[in-house]
Amino acid sequence: MPKLYSSLYVLKILEAHGFIFISQKGSHIKVRKEGNPTLTVIVPADRKEIPQGTMRSILRQSQLTLIDFE
Repeated sequence: MPKLYSSLYVLKILEAHGFIFISQKGSHIKVRKEGNPTLTVIVPADRKEIPQGTMRSILRQSQLTLIDFE
């Protein structure tokens, strides 16, 4: 089974790749990276383990790979 990452770890890696905090509404945090194209990623807040499907969505939105998170 693949490794599951926490919300804090995912946000830390996204910040390291140039994403900045935009807003939080309820239990979802929005981060954005300006550029061409502008990338916006929604991350669930305060999760000890992000489900695999949600992590795939975060990877697709951020245009990063799992290797970037290791």
